[in-house]
Amino acid sequence: MRIFIAGLLFLVLAGCSAVTIQPQKIAKLNSKPTYQDSRPFFMWGLVGEQRVDVKKVCGEQAVVQMQSQQTFTDGALGLVTLGIYAPHTISVWCNEQQVKGAEI
Repeated sequence: MRIFIAGLLFLVLAGCSAVTIQPQKIAKLNSKPTYQDSRPFFMWGLVGEQRVDVKKVCGEQAVVQMQSQQTFTDGALGLVTLGIYAPHTISVWCNEQQVKGAEI
């Protein structure tokens, strides 16, 4: 019984969350993003400021959607470190998916 409760607690605490930003209101994109990276945050995500230069990612193309998401893996890492390290996955979608040299 204790293992079941511990497993359930693990799943609840490692839940996913996402913040999605769109310059123009469209349906949420579920396609593969143009750029995706995991960024470090600390103290349950309260400490840390990460910026993505969308001009470097998209170039002349318009940014369609940006998203900061705590995936299951990110949440599990935060749980294992008791919230000291709490990464978030950052994704950017450009108007066209084929962007060459999107290095950040």
